[in-house]
Amino acid sequence: MPDAAPTTTTRAPAPDSAPASEDGRDIVGLALRFALLIGLVALVVFFSIRSDLFLTSGNLKNIALSSAVLLIIAVPLALLVIMGVVDLSVGSVVGLTGVVTGLLIVDHSVPWALAALLGIAVGTIAGFLNGLLVSYSRLSPIIVTLGSLQFYRGLTQSLRDNPPAGFGHGMELLGRGLLVGVPVSVWIATTVFAIGAFVLYGTPWGRYVYALGVNQEAAFLSGIATRKLPTIIFAATGAAAGLGGVLFAARLDAAPPGTLGVGLELDVLTAVLLGGVAFSGGRGTMFGVLLGVVFLGVLRNGMTLLNVSDHTQAMATGAALVIGAGLDELSQRSQILRSIVKRR
Repeated sequence: MPDAAPTTTTRAPAPDSAPASEDGRDIVGLALRFALLIGLVALVVFFSIRSDLFLTSGNLKNIALSSAVLLIIAVPLALLVIMGVVDLSVGSVVGLTGVVTGLLIVDHSVPWALAALLGIAVGTIAGFLNGLLVSYSRLSPIIVTLGSLQFYRGLTQSLRDNPPAGFGHGMELLGRGLLVGVPVSVWIATTVFAIGAFVLYGTPWGRYVYALGVNQEAAFLSGIATRKLPTIIFAATGAAAGLGGVLFAARLDAAPPGTLGVGLELDVLTAVLLGGVAFSGGRGTMFGVLLGVVFLGVLRNGMTLLNVSDHTQAMATGAALVIGAGLDELSQRSQILRSIVKRR
């Protein structure tokens, strides 16, 4: 049965939005990503000078491990944001799936690999339900996912008061093991990134994602499944959050119900916006997302090495989120200005 016509109000296509997103010819977008790259280099130099531990192999491994989970979730979330929607529940889904995986291993003696797959399945279902509510009920994605953020967090805390812990050797290898000298989670994140880049640039789905972000009504009239595609990407985002929850639990060898994944949704969204993905939809690149994730990972790690307080780190992350949104607005205004100049 074909998707019904969109009932929500759609915005007019931004000048040159789709070409700029698809082939990277947006000069302002390229300039902003280059500026972010320069900022990343400056951060590395600064933290290297201030701390002798920053460039050690152990610390670089810590950055890679923390950034890996962020990247895994950021890839499908970026696709959602490019489509003009957002999922703010990923942090709670991380907590839910990590705890479910831990409970299956500790309380029910489920083999760790099967428990991990079931945890990812729980995340997939959670994302799929978000997608159904947003796409078929036409509810606001912000309201739906804020509600599910609270619901999934409450559900997680109701499963068990004390954290399950001690998951065995298999989970230890998954969370902290190395493959050819590189953490296993980094290999997983690399695979997820490659899949996301292939979907965005190598399949018709990528064009559909951009088209939905530019103008949903025009996308529907072009034959794009304006309900099914967002639902699928929501489910993929839930699966990625589920995988992230499994990796977090494996790395910690515990799954604290009250804290696992708390605030992660803001970190992921900050990385995506810093990477140049437009919150209003229609623009963004996977390379930018990778850059945003690494930037945030380095920033967080460096501040921790310098003993910066938690509340100051939260302030810095909040400032980065605002800066990312500001860069998005600057890019939009520059495109409008270029369009006016061309018409004259």
